[in-house]
Amino acid sequence: MKVIAKSIALLCLLHSALFAQHDAEDYVPVKDPEVLKKLEQWQDYKFGLFMHWGTYSQWGIVESWSLCNEDVGWTERKRGRYENYFEYKQDYENLQKEFNPVDFNPEKWVDAAKDAGMKYVVFTTKHHDGFCMFDTKTTDYKITSEKSPFHSNSKANVTKEIFDSFRKEEFMIGAYYSKPDWNTEYYWWPYFVNPDRHVNYDPAKYPERWQKFKDFTSTQIQELMTGYGSVDILWLDGAWVRPYNNIPKKYEEWAKKKTYDQDIDIPGIASMARKHQPGLIVVDRWVHGPYENYLTPEQKVPEEAMTVPWESCITMGNSWSYVPKDQYKSVSKLVHMLVDIVAKGGNFLLNVGPSPQGDWDPQVYERLKGMGEWMKVNSEAIYESRPVKPYKEAKVALTQNKNTKAVYAIYLADENEKQAPSKIWLSTIQPAKGAKVSMLGVKGNLKWKKVGNGFEVYLPASVQKNPPCQHAWTIKISEVNP
Repeated sequence: MKVIAKSIALLCLLHSALFAQHDAEDYVPVKDPEVLKKLEQWQDYKFGLFMHWGTYSQWGIVESWSLCNEDVGWTERKRGRYENYFEYKQDYENLQKEFNPVDFNPEKWVDAAKDAGMKYVVFTTKHHDGFCMFDTKTTDYKITSEKSPFHSNSKANVTKEIFDSFRKEEFMIGAYYSKPDWNTEYYWWPYFVNPDRHVNYDPAKYPERWQKFKDFTSTQIQELMTGYGSVDILWLDGAWVRPYNNIPKKYEEWAKKKTYDQDIDIPGIASMARKHQPGLIVVDRWVHGPYENYLTPEQKVPEEAMTVPWESCITMGNSWSYVPKDQYKSVSKLVHMLVDIVAKGGNFLLNVGPSPQGDWDPQVYERLKGMGEWMKVNSEAIYESRPVKPYKEAKVALTQNKNTKAVYAIYLADENEKQAPSKIWLSTIQPAKGAKVSMLGVKGNLKWKKVGNGFEVYLPASVQKNPPCQHAWTIKISEVNP
C-alpha cells in the first residue's frame, strides 16, 4: 500500500505539471466591489481545509480518474485486475449501493479545523465521476438517492451538513464543483465510447445535446447557490471544459488534442450564481480570464512571491482522496509550508480525504492538533498579513501585518532543531528607530543591534532552551526602516 500511495503522489505531481499555473501577469483583476471585499477577507484568512470525498473512498483509490480511458498513471485502475473497462465502470458506479459513511460527524471536523487555525473550507460537492454529495434533482446518482444506503440517515445531504456546521463557526464556505461529468449522458453519451476525459461527441455537431449539458450544469450550480445557505467560493475544476479560443499557447499540446469547443457559458453561470450569492468568489481554475478570481497552484508552492491572489492546494498525505495507510506530512513540514506560502502572498488549502466510514485517519487529527498548537502562538504573523520583500532570507520567512507597520521574521527550524538559536541575523531589513523587537509567545523585548543594512537579535538562554512552540519561532519587529 505504501508503494501505491507513493505512486499516487508522484502521479498527482505529474498531473499537476500538465496544468502549470498561469503566470501572475495573466491575472485579470477583479472589478466587482462586493467580490473584491470578499476576496480581501479570504486573503486575510490564509489557511483553509479541502476535502475530497465520494464513493471512490469506498475502494481507497484515486478520485474518479480510474473511469477515464487515458493511458497515463493517475487513471490506472488499481482495484483488482479488470480487463474489461465496462465491467469496471459498472462496478465503480455500483459503489453508490455500498457507500454508507455512518460515522459522519461534521462537528468533529469543524472542531479540529478550528483548533488548527483554519478559517475556510472547500468541499467536493461533485467530482468528475458525477456522483453528487448533495441532494440534486438532476440525477439519481447522488448520496441521497434510495439506491444509497446512507439516504435514510438524518445527515444524508452531506454537503448541507458540512456547510451548515462550518458556517456556524464563521468559516468561509467553498463549493468545489467539477465541470465535466462522466456519469451524465449529456457529457459522456452512451452512443459513443469514452476515449478520454473530454466530452465524447462533438458539441458543434450535436448542439441540442450540448445545450442539455449546459442546462444540467447550470441547474446543479443553481441548486448549490440557493439551497445550502451562504456560499463564499465557487471552486470550479476540470479546465478542459472551456471555450476553445481560451486555450493559451503553452497549453495547446495538451488541450488542443480535442478540437471541440466545450463552452458552458461561465459568464452566465457566474452572473446567476452571484445573483443568489452576492460577492461570490468564482475560481474557474486554469481558465484565464475574469472568472479566475484567484490562481490555484496544485501540490506545490511557487518559487517566487506573487502579488495577485493565489492559493496552493496541497494534500496532507500522498492522495487527494482516502487511501488506507496513507503517508502524512509531518507537523513541521506542514507548518513550514504554511509559512512559506503566506510569506509569498498566498493561502494554504490543506486537503484531507475522509474514509468510507465518514471520519478522518487519527493521524490527520494529530497533525491538525500540532498545527493548532503552533498557530495559537504565531497566528498574529499569519492572519491579515501581506508579503514583504525580500519574502525569505535563508531560514527566515517574512510577513507584514496589513493594518500596522509590524513585520514578522519567522525562523524555520530544522526537523530535529528543538532548541532556538542564540541569535537570528537578517541582512535585508532593520528595525526603525525606537522599534520594539520581541518573540511571539515570550514576554518582554529582545536585545538587538544593527549590522550593516540588517540586524541581529539575541535570544536569552531561557528562550533558547524552552522556546514558546516547536517547528518555527517568530520575531516581531514593531516597525522597520523603509
